[in-house]
Amino acid sequence: MKILDGKALAKEIKVELMEKVNQLSLAGKKVPHLAAVIVGNDGASRTYVGAKVRACEEIGFNSTLIQLPSDISEADLLEKVNQLNQDNDIDGFIVQLPLPQHIDEKKITLAIDPKKDVDGFHPENLGRMVLSLPGFLPATPAGILEILKRYDIPTEGKHCVVVGRSHIVGSPMSIMMGRSSYPGNSTVTLTHSRTENLKEITQQADILITAIGRPGYLKADMVKEGAVVIDVGITRIDAPETKSGYRLKGDIDFEDVAPKCSFITPVPGGVGPMTIVSLMQNTLRAIELKAN
Repeated sequence: MKILDGKALAKEIKVELMEKVNQLSLAGKKVPHLAAVIVGNDGASRTYVGAKVRACEEIGFNSTLIQLPSDISEADLLEKVNQLNQDNDIDGFIVQLPLPQHIDEKKITLAIDPKKDVDGFHPENLGRMVLSLPGFLPATPAGILEILKRYDIPTEGKHCVVVGRSHIVGSPMSIMMGRSSYPGNSTVTLTHSRTENLKEITQQADILITAIGRPGYLKADMVKEGAVVIDVGITRIDAPETKSGYRLKGDIDFEDVAPKCSFITPVPGGVGPMTIVSLMQNTLRAIELKAN
């Protein structure tokens, strides 16, 4: 069993991005500028956005953090999105999800300029992904592809089972693993909460990708011997003994499952750091696409 160390890999990619930013700066060209919008005081969202801003600082990107009250109206948030769309200094921006219940997330996503949609959630970018056209890939699935590629994990002809069908991870992940490219060319099964005989399906997976947000749900008897397991799940569990008062747990029962795997991602330190560097890669790409 080998650990797929997303944290170490993210550090390598940050160095690569830093070098590219230095080249842009030395050539007198624009340095990428990422803006992040956060609405309200959700602890997990604030932690995640803070990590994105710190990553920008490490790499040499410019960054702007926009914090808005949880009671902001949908109209006012749409106006803020429009301002960012029109700001030529901002190359890409994200609106951190989830949003308060009184705001329609789909309406906000549709309002973002696809050329600045570095989260890759806009329908135009999702359509480009399906057609293998230039655009922004959703950050988490793109980070998973990068893990598979950099660890040289074979995917062609393999049976990839994705557990979870969200538009952020599961659905795009299933499409990307089936595309005619590497990583890809897999035979993909997309499962979800209504899937019957889930255990029988996951037992067939050469590559198992889970994104359901149910801590410790997948046990060893659901995993094939020698499988590659990618755990996207990340749930805060109360842990009074820790300094933070919580710990993070994935969808996989790691201690139970890991001995059966050829490769497995830990939580934390697996997919999470790769999601953030994928966002940085998309922001750099926004400048490159603008130049073409």
